Amino acid sequence: MARRKDDVAWSDPALLILGSLVSGPKHGYAIVQDTEDAVGITLGPGTLYAALARLEQRGHVRALPEEDRRRPYEITAAGSALLAQRLEAMRAFAVRGLTQLRTVQP
Repeated sequence: MARRKDDVAWSDPALLILGSLVSGPKHGYAIVQDTEDAVGITLGPGTLYAALARLEQRGHVRALPEEDRRRPYEITAAGSALLAQRLEAMRAFAVRGLTQLRTVQP
């Protein structure tokens, strides 16, 4: 199945952002910190806010009212569904790959 332009790829920063927001609303810096803690990947400001803008445009996240000059974001139902779909696909890929590795290793 070919990847559509509006899909979130496994390596896409958008997937990392959705994964961070699933535990609750966060502002940009908190998303960056959470992503660093969880997977050791640092999202730069340009990458983070460009991905947030795309996710918001596609209805996967929504911006909440500003708090102390910080704008928190939350995942939407559509974003949760997309995240679940991607994580299930990743799980199936990992299970298949790990099974195959076990059969070829001595």
